[in-house]
Amino acid sequence: MLARQHLIDPEICIRCNTCESVCKPKAITHDSRNYVVDFEKCNACGDCLPPCPTGAIDSWRKVTRPFSLDEQLVWDILPTDAVDAANVAGSTGADEMAGAVGGGDVPEDVRALVSEASRAQGGEAPPPWSAAHPYVGLYSTQRPAIATVTGNYRLTAASSDVDIRHIVLDFGKTAMPVLEGQSIGVLAPGQDPHGRAHHVRLYSVASPRNGERPGYNNLALTVKRVTEDREGRPVRGVASSYLCDLAIGDKVSVVGPFGSSFLMPNHPQSKLLMVCTGTGSAPMRAMTERRRRRLALKEGGELLLFFGARRPEELPYFGPLQKLPKELIDVEFAFSRDAGYPKAYVQDRMLARADTVGDWLESDDCFVYLCGHKRMEEGVLAAFAKIATARGLDWAALRDRMRREGRFHVETY
Repeated sequence: MLARQHLIDPEICIRCNTCESVCKPKAITHDSRNYVVDFEKCNACGDCLPPCPTGAIDSWRKVTRPFSLDEQLVWDILPTDAVDAANVAGSTGADEMAGAVGGGDVPEDVRALVSEASRAQGGEAPPPWSAAHPYVGLYSTQRPAIATVTGNYRLTAASSDVDIRHIVLDFGKTAMPVLEGQSIGVLAPGQDPHGRAHHVRLYSVASPRNGERPGYNNLALTVKRVTEDREGRPVRGVASSYLCDLAIGDKVSVVGPFGSSFLMPNHPQSKLLMVCTGTGSAPMRAMTERRRRRLALKEGGELLLFFGARRPEELPYFGPLQKLPKELIDVEFAFSRDAGYPKAYVQDRMLARADTVGDWLESDDCFVYLCGHKRMEEGVLAAFAKIATARGLDWAALRDRMRREGRFHVETY
């Protein structure tokens, strides 16, 4: 029989004692090493959740046998032998998210989006073996986190008809722990034409785990104002227009975080091969910025980015990307409609760098991330196949092995 046990993550707990001080049933205690929760005393009231500055307190496991206090007191990390879908290698899509850490309400539309985004690789892949522990579903549609807008910057040129924004949200004293590659859901106010609340819209986080501004409890999003549907017909994107029009000081209802697959590895030799278009750059920016801030520590391998847009003025972060040190990242731009550049798509630039891409694919430390519009998916996968086949590799077998090992991740919409 399964039980749901409340635990504290020792990796990110800062031992501030706020949880123990507010716990009415006196279920939380500590020694010189860890803060722990007594399964027999905890009534899951939730009083300890809001004061926690890191989110360490909001950890839950489905277990066949509750962990004792003595066991918890010697942990350095949360256990992986609990019956928890977030830690089961090979779990996929909605099933994985439904049992993820936090136990929050994962809306059906979010599950559908995650499943659709990962369809090209056969469902969500396991996370990289060295990825940090993700938190999922801490805030629900019934209990969202409230963030304050502290920045809204246009990334594309004023002359461009493409409006892409860099939006910074501050969560104050509300814990919102996110990792590079995770997403949050935004609840746009108002109702749809049927009188129902708008569906949750997912946006990849564009900042690293320590925030857009280190030392502050904030994060960044990369948002494109939607003005037409997939068929090119004029529309007004509900959530994108809402976000792009936000002013400094406005409040935003946020659910999540979501995602326990599309995460960056943390071991020193890990090489990130990233392919994206438009706002698909958000998770790539988060991963790159994480590595940039810690460059002196030499804790990561090489970065290779293929980034596509119609024109330079429509490509978010174009200027900052050109200023990054060469020892950090190798960037290949692809512009399809600009007179100043040869017409190219990301798959064309990949084929032009076939030797490099092929070398990377044969490395067990290579982790592939593909994110952006679904239209690019077929061409990019075909380029991978062509490069692998030219080396005598069975691409289908290689891709499946990389996926099983948490080294091949696709999120396209």
